[in-house]
Amino acid sequence: MFRSAREPQSKRHVRGSFFVVGEGILGESGTDTPAEPQAASTVAALRKFQFSRLGPKAKEAQRLDRADRVELAQAMTDRSRPQPDSDNPKVPAGFTYLGQFVDHDLTLDATAVQLDEDVTVQQLLQGRSPALDLDSLYGLGPGHRFDRRFYEDDGIRLKTGTTQGVPGGDAVTGTPLTGFDLPRVGVGSLKSERRRPLIPDPRNDENLAVAQIHSAFIRFHNRFATELATKGVSSAVLFESAREAVVKHYQWVLRNDFLPRIVDEAILKEVFTKGRRFFEPAPGEHDFPTMPIEFSVAAYRLGHSMVRGAYNWNRVFDNGGGTLPFLFRFTGTSGILSPPPADVTNPEAGDFERLPTNWIVDFRRLFDFRAGGRDDLGVTAAQFNVTKRIDTLLVNPLAELPLGSFGGRGQPPSDPNELNLAFRNLTRATMTSLSTGQQMAKRLDVKPLLPSDFDNRDGAQLSDGLRRKLVDHCPLWFYVLREAEVNGGGRLTGVGGRIVAEVFHRAMEGSRYSLVRDPFWRPFLTPDPTRRSKEIFEMTDLLLYAFEGKAELLNPLGP
Repeated sequence: MFRSAREPQSKRHVRGSFFVVGEGILGESGTDTPAEPQAASTVAALRKFQFSRLGPKAKEAQRLDRADRVELAQAMTDRSRPQPDSDNPKVPAGFTYLGQFVDHDLTLDATAVQLDEDVTVQQLLQGRSPALDLDSLYGLGPGHRFDRRFYEDDGIRLKTGTTQGVPGGDAVTGTPLTGFDLPRVGVGSLKSERRRPLIPDPRNDENLAVAQIHSAFIRFHNRFATELATKGVSSAVLFESAREAVVKHYQWVLRNDFLPRIVDEAILKEVFTKGRRFFEPAPGEHDFPTMPIEFSVAAYRLGHSMVRGAYNWNRVFDNGGGTLPFLFRFTGTSGILSPPPADVTNPEAGDFERLPTNWIVDFRRLFDFRAGGRDDLGVTAAQFNVTKRIDTLLVNPLAELPLGSFGGRGQPPSDPNELNLAFRNLTRATMTSLSTGQQMAKRLDVKPLLPSDFDNRDGAQLSDGLRRKLVDHCPLWFYVLREAEVNGGGRLTGVGGRIVAEVFHRAMEGSRYSLVRDPFWRPFLTPDPTRRSKEIFEMTDLLLYAFEGKAELLNPLGP
């Protein structure tokens, strides 16, 4: 649906086909009925991202028809109601986009545009295996003839980008600043070509928040790699030594800072101490992980509920000035890096080919440095951004996605529901005959939601007819959001919590560098010695290390 002619299918935000192990390739059917699996040759199978199923297929009587999906999507993004007042003060807003960064790490088809004679069968399999190994940052590494373009000439550090000063700006915003934009291609006859991010996964430039997080991870790697070089570490092992440390610190952040904010801690503790019960519980030593479509199409789309409609972005775009449409606009994948009146639907419009300096994020507004002991890096409550609570409501702008966010340009679809993120999510479930929430509750031995749990409360307001259908056959994505809404206090629990916890555990286990397989490893890059002695390493610590603990780097535009 609205596929970009230039980007491979796997690079799009919304995947158009799924290779489900044991079934074949599920693609767009062009109708409201599930897609019929297409037979795949061995080579074709290897060249498709590896999905699997945790639960049974939903039968026709268990799936919502198009009218029901439209009604449910509109209820979740209802424009007749004010923006939902469901802030979660316990979760800083940056975790919404760290979660998206993680999603792209898990689902990157690392060999999609590198299928040449240098790619072995092992690389084909591993490149399509969901593992938390930061391949969206590193690609296939500096030794690969295609991916060396992401690296500096030393083959160790990753390239960085430079912003573009704003005409008429002040002493800061009018100046190009190095290291605060993604590296960009910078060459080509078209602006859209020159604007493209020079990173392994262009999806990390589909909104500005995840792009700025990707830039922070580039800094994190580069700083540690530089430190290793100054200590005389052999160049032959320097890159892999740096990558191992970065990946393990990243996994530590996910297990100890990110996951406890979105998943019931009791479920996490069980899975990470006793192991998995349902998802690939006893893989062979050389088995690569697969990706359950129940995770990809439903459970991990929890982040869509966490998105705000506007952010207090920096001193220039304060008081909600960082609107969601602007965060799409100021990218090279979904937008044109240029302000209005340039037409964002025209990929050649606008004068900017790099991020304008005045759109650099103030990270102090997205992550709580005070909680990490840095009161000097705190901002006022009015400036600080928190997520929306995980529930069955999405902010209104997600009812009208920009075409670029899923690979399209030009004229919008004739049916505006096709731009509604909720509708697209629900339709993916139909396309793949995804298990219902009730089916997965039975499969995972979880107490199902009660009929009264579907009564109208603070979430999506359902008609009586739709509510009756959901009581028996609820789409899995809506089901896990409803679990969080009524039973989880804003965190995934039950079905959703179990799926997410087990998939993260397997993805860490299947990584080349793994906390699950190296349980005695401890973080050592925590800037604060007191926190280091307590084995604390959170997202704020990662950012403090990457930006040298300096306010002028975490917030280069100034207070």
